[in-house]
Amino acid sequence: MKTENDIGYTIAGTGSQKVIMLHGWWSDHTAYDILLPILDLENFTYAFMDYRGYGKSIDIYGEHSIEEIAADALALADHLGWKNFHAVGHSMGGMAVQKMIVKAPERIHSSVLITPVPACGAPLDQASEELFLNAAKDDENRLTILNFLTSGRLSPGWYNHVLKRSHETTNCRSFHEYMQAWTGTDFADAVQGMDAPILVLVGEYDQAITMEGMTKTLLEYFPAATIDVIMNSGHFPMLETPARLVYLMEKYLKKHV
Repeated sequence: MKTENDIGYTIAGTGSQKVIMLHGWWSDHTAYDILLPILDLENFTYAFMDYRGYGKSIDIYGEHSIEEIAADALALADHLGWKNFHAVGHSMGGMAVQKMIVKAPERIHSSVLITPVPACGAPLDQASEELFLNAAKDDENRLTILNFLTSGRLSPGWYNHVLKRSHETTNCRSFHEYMQAWTGTDFADAVQGMDAPILVLVGEYDQAITMEGMTKTLLEYFPAATIDVIMNSGHFPMLETPARLVYLMEKYLKKHV
């Protein structure tokens, strides 16, 4: 299915509670596929959106910015007739959810941010800059980043699968430009003190998005935010600990109707 702007999306569920699901930098909405059999599809309706240059939207031109993702997600909600809804975002998608809260705070019941990039972005230090700048064209760089994000504790087959899916579901330009977006975008001033219900989830073995980092950023920006740690997970709870992620996510969403 397509919106008027041709943004690709997939619907799952028939419930009265509506949820916009935003994926991360590494691949399209299919990163959430493993969750489908265990989601509460009677109480929730999930809309999984693909960003411009990814998945069902892979051939759609875009500037590949956080602002664009947020605008497309709100346009998707309009297309679906969802006046109010929940928003869930992973990593870069979590940053886009924060931008959605800035743009339309009255529309979003609550949000779950899974290992999110904060509104201040994630500027690269000198040692990391070359690694990330060349990741779009260098698989060894991609694997190095994946190992860092998960503390190198998963099987070679797992890393190769995520690498393969990153190629299959994105194009080189969008992958590179979205990296520049989540590292270089900063709208922290716009979210300071916003009273939005947010659950922040960090992975025990994520070396990038940590409890300490989230406490100094997201929990300071959003006074109503709470945080939890997903044990035995790195940066990708949907792929590493899906059942625990769904439990924490849906438990929180059901409290904020």
